[in-house]
Amino acid sequence: MTKSPSSLASLFLLLAVTGCASSSGAPATVIAQPDIAAAYLPLHARVHLGIDAADGAAVVIAPGIAVTNAHNENLLNPKTVIGTRQDYDLMFFRTARGATAPTAAPVIGESVTAYGQGADRELRIAHGTVREIKTCPGCTAPAYFTFAGNAGPGFSGGPVVDGGGRLVGITFGYKDVRSERLIYAYDMARVRIELEALRHPAR
Repeated sequence: MTKSPSSLASLFLLLAVTGCASSSGAPATVIAQPDIAAAYLPLHARVHLGIDAADGAAVVIAPGIAVTNAHNENLLNPKTVIGTRQDYDLMFFRTARGATAPTAAPVIGESVTAYGQGADRELRIAHGTVREIKTCPGCTAPAYFTFAGNAGPGFSGGPVVDGGGRLVGITFGYKDVRSERLIYAYDMARVRIELEALRHPAR
């Protein structure tokens, strides 16, 4: 597998809800972790000439800066976009929000919770277990990790949270493998590296 998960689009499905797509996960009334709730940003826009709606999510990761997936570009005001990383499905944008959540690294076998949006703009929740942390040659942080769970459309760009309420990842896709669904996410070390690369591009 290459460094760029975004090059493997044929192997998994992106997590945005568009048009008549059904909601995934389960309905939730609130985000249980206060720090995550303060950093969570639902995304919604009309697409396809206003015929359809699309939904996803984003997370504030630094004062005034949030991250979502690059494939959620049509859900953002282009004037707020800071940039996109070529090798990863990550887009950073400016926000008025300043709240950030504590972060941690994912651990194989740990239980995690993901949040996203439903087809009716409602909050959705999914639970899962970390299955794999994918490293790449020469990388200082994992390329991505996977967890088994019931997330799907609408969780694009949303947070993955560990049992301590810490932000461990940003979801970007899923793949159904036999009777199990694997959700793909970037860990926060990878997200920080990609933000720094935008802030300080190599010369």
